[in-house]
Amino acid sequence: MRVGLVCPYSWEVPGGVKEHVRDLAEELLRLGHDVSVLTPGDPEADLEPYVVSVGRAVPVPFNGSVARLVFGPVSASRARRWIRENSFDVLHAHEPLAPSLGMLTVWAASGPIVGTFHANYLPRSRVYGASYGVAQPTLERLSARIAVSEAARGTVVTHVGWDAVLIPNGVSVRRYAGDRLLPGFPREEPTIGFLGRIDEPRKGLPVLVEALPAIAAEHPSVRLLVAGPGDVAEVSAALPDEVLARTDFLGLVSDDDKAALLRSVDLYVAPNTGGESFGIVLLEAMAAGAPVLASDIDSFRTVLDNGRAGELFPVGDAAGLAAAAGRLLADPERRRAVGAAGRAHVQQYDWAEVARRVVAVYETVAKPGVVVTEDTRAHGFGLFARPRENGG
Repeated sequence: MRVGLVCPYSWEVPGGVKEHVRDLAEELLRLGHDVSVLTPGDPEADLEPYVVSVGRAVPVPFNGSVARLVFGPVSASRARRWIRENSFDVLHAHEPLAPSLGMLTVWAASGPIVGTFHANYLPRSRVYGASYGVAQPTLERLSARIAVSEAARGTVVTHVGWDAVLIPNGVSVRRYAGDRLLPGFPREEPTIGFLGRIDEPRKGLPVLVEALPAIAAEHPSVRLLVAGPGDVAEVSAALPDEVLARTDFLGLVSDDDKAALLRSVDLYVAPNTGGESFGIVLLEAMAAGAPVLASDIDSFRTVLDNGRAGELFPVGDAAGLAAAAGRLLADPERRRAVGAAGRAHVQQYDWAEVARRVVAVYETVAKPGVVVTEDTRAHGFGLFARPRENGG
């Protein structure tokens, strides 16, 4: 089957949707399908051979973060060209309600089209606010709708009135189940791990920082290992000396180093305060065998099987985090049990299983002899007016 995948966010910027599209593409390729990915990104970057860039994206505030999107006639022209030059059996657009490449390709194509929804709907979001007026006609062009979580499904059901089949995010279990550790590990000091954008408050690093002195009072040699994008100098300058002295910042790490980090730590903490529709990093930690302690937001509770595959603490509660972390660090047997439970639970999220379910959707909507083609009808609003070919 020839599949066109569309990523709405910049390929060179780490993020759950981008990693989902990349991992799905690689699993589909492994299964023998023919795959091309269309994405925003630096056209001069060293991209995977299956990736096609439409050019650099523009940063837009979204969901407490910054999404890097593309929109407008030039991007639309490039999307149409990509569709025209390929004979896809199925086009699979991610985040088709966000005004970015997913929506552009849905409006530019005809034939079997699948849309996957990743994010919660936020009424004040500029991204979804800009696209709300065309949400229903966009959904009408989809042959099938997938949501990665109940929270993401609510985007479609609650605010637009359509439904979607639930297929969760996946994780490459074999990628995280290796044995490589970070240099210097294992070490005697108990180590807590954190992954996420360090200057994005909803990722929860301030909650963990507030909890660390209380954890250190019980475990004086505890270390905090922090990885993720953001201005380390700016964040470090705001930390109390007692926290800074026991914190190691790794910055943005490769996928291999992220897996090694998760295998190295004694406890992985996800202190996120909200805005998460799923929690892919929890799957990664579980696949690596790390015991997980996470804030009790709906999506995390679901991923952790209501606390059976990891422990939960009240959202934003630094004292609750400190108490739970201190208890786990003092109990190696409990940590081993939590890690084992997570490793068993995460198997259902392995990409081999998740991709099988996605392919079943493709096979349902793809009709023999019907391929995705450029839609030659007039589009319903100005941004999709066709520019001259030499402007694309």
